[in-house]
Amino acid sequence: MENKYAIVNGDFVKESEAKIHISDLSVQRGYGVFDFFKVIHNGFIFLEDHLDRFYFSAEKLRLNPGIGRSELKELVTELHERNGIPHAGIRITLTGGYAADGYTVTKPNLLITHAPLNIHSMYGASPIHLITYNHQRQMPEVKTIDYLMAIWLQPLVKENNAQDVLYHHNGILRECPRANFFIVTKDGIIATPKDHILKGITRKQIIANALANGYVVEERDITLEELYNAPEVFITSSTKNILPVVKIDGQQVGKGNIGPHTSKMREILNDTMR
Repeated sequence: MENKYAIVNGDFVKESEAKIHISDLSVQRGYGVFDFFKVIHNGFIFLEDHLDRFYFSAEKLRLNPGIGRSELKELVTELHERNGIPHAGIRITLTGGYAADGYTVTKPNLLITHAPLNIHSMYGASPIHLITYNHQRQMPEVKTIDYLMAIWLQPLVKENNAQDVLYHHNGILRECPRANFFIVTKDGIIATPKDHILKGITRKQIIANALANGYVVEERDITLEELYNAPEVFITSSTKNILPVVKIDGQQVGKGNIGPHTSKMREILNDTMR
């Protein structure tokens, strides 16, 4: 889309002209936070939850957004209206600011971008394969712009004919780089890691939906062994919604297709967003 707008520190600029200085700590040290939410049929999906997490992440990294919640909502609303994209993703990024010494946090730069989103690819997307990798992200509860390990691992993911990687820490499962993960036990219990992860907005919704529909939900440690023996596994994120996992480290999950509980949770989530 040509002549699309973005926002830099409250100013609307053509996306092709949007820029910040190379001295910014996001460039020099990879220091910054962001959040991303969907717009479907011009409706903002779980916006309040995303703003809660954005301000939480900013506080944890000692970054002052310099803008209140209501004003920020007005900006993203106007950006969406100016660009006129009915199905979109909006990303709010807060950087460490311009640092003469390349190390000290200064006044952050606030960047808001807006891009078309193929919502049809989210509903009923094909199951995926995962590989596991021993890694613990630093400050995992914060949605930072640091995706170093995830990007570095991409060749390994592709070599194994997988679509994503699932981190574990010495055998205790954590998360995917851009998604949370769940298992369904043989007893029909839905389980997901509790600690040392980024607690996703879609994850929060899945837990609420499951409880409201009579499921037992456990937030706890999950081992690799339990993962390999789980009859159903799925991952969740704002862009993926629910993605079933049918193979992990080359081993088939359950019957190798989308399980009944995963299908049900996907249907409930889709209804919630509609």
